[in-house]
Amino acid sequence: MAAVRAEAEAVDTSISPRVSALRPSKTMAITDQASALRQAGVPVIGLAAGEPDFDTPAVIAEAGMNAIRDGSTRYTPNAGTMELRKAICNKLQEENGLTYSPDQVLVSNGAKQCITQAVLAVCSPGDEVLIPAPFWVSYPEMARLAGATPVILPTSISDNFLLKPDSLASVITEKSRLLILCSPSNPTGSVYPRELLEEIAAIVKKYPRLLVLSDEIYEHIIYHPAKHTSFAALPGMWDRTLTVNGFSKAFAMTGWRLGYLAAPKHFVSACGKIQSQYTSGASSISQKAGLAALNLGYAGGEAVSTMVKAFQERRDYLVRNFRELPGVKISEPQGAFYLFIDFSSYYGSEVEGFGTIKDSETLCMFLLEKAQVALVPGDAFGDDKGVRISYAAALSTLQDAMEKIKEAMALVKPPVAV
Repeated sequence: MAAVRAEAEAVDTSISPRVSALRPSKTMAITDQASALRQAGVPVIGLAAGEPDFDTPAVIAEAGMNAIRDGSTRYTPNAGTMELRKAICNKLQEENGLTYSPDQVLVSNGAKQCITQAVLAVCSPGDEVLIPAPFWVSYPEMARLAGATPVILPTSISDNFLLKPDSLASVITEKSRLLILCSPSNPTGSVYPRELLEEIAAIVKKYPRLLVLSDEIYEHIIYHPAKHTSFAALPGMWDRTLTVNGFSKAFAMTGWRLGYLAAPKHFVSACGKIQSQYTSGASSISQKAGLAALNLGYAGGEAVSTMVKAFQERRDYLVRNFRELPGVKISEPQGAFYLFIDFSSYYGSEVEGFGTIKDSETLCMFLLEKAQVALVPGDAFGDDKGVRISYAAALSTLQDAMEKIKEAMALVKPPVAV
């Protein structure tokens, strides 16, 4: 036994520096914390996760069940079934004005895998990945995993959290390899108008080495009069854009784990090479369900439009009520199902029985403790002034949460100067 212990003590337990540098997802951590509290009997309202509260539309679910009944339960080609990739090509042509062939499409286990593989495929150690903030929590960590350096480009709530072309131009260097754009945005719900994207494209065009990853996962969750523009559809941008989309958000298919990448063939081949050694192809059952989703009609048809109407009603309710709180700043989201609210005027305030609200994290701790509402602190998204609220929850749930938040914020002393 002593010899076994001595041998165990000699084991090198160090972890790869790249992995050690990664930070765990705060949204997942807070969601897990809220779940644990609920299991312990605390009636926590969780508004942290970016997951639609709707069931997968019945016709999609039925397609998945039929796939099981029909024996479509074997490995598919690494890049995805031909029928699904052809359907994706048709979707991109009809809805986005983008022309791809099936060998320029890679189906993966969720859009998150597509983005990770794209970053790994095009970035090398020493490269820079340009990321507007507030950003989805995973972008900088994906860059670090590739050995690249995330370069954060702050945006302002007064500009609706949209990247200003001058800000982009000021940070581009010979090391700049990838610009990540997300529209509609997680966590802000901002939508880039075509005119602004054209200005960004004009800058990108000057740098032959700079590529663009366009994360369009919230494409169909968009509110009139905002319109979605695919970056690759802009003049001169097809050759340098990697477009990522998927089924999780618009079709309420988060657990089906299905996403896709569309890009010039050499980029897709590189991503496919990674996938072949990493996970292989996506679930055969999910791919059958994804095919049914694309057959629902333009932009998901009535099934998706019904969900979007509900999201818009919830957005309008929250915006209206948060504007009643003194000192709060809001940029009304034009898409997705998030509000990113500036609570920074409350920082430095004392709360009896709690302490000082110092930043977004302590504010969220306060709201979890006093209001029993779980939100995500803005520092996770690169902007400590705000907090993210997911309104992918029933309106009645949001009404309960809003009442609790207002009651809790009334405890903050001194009162916020308007």
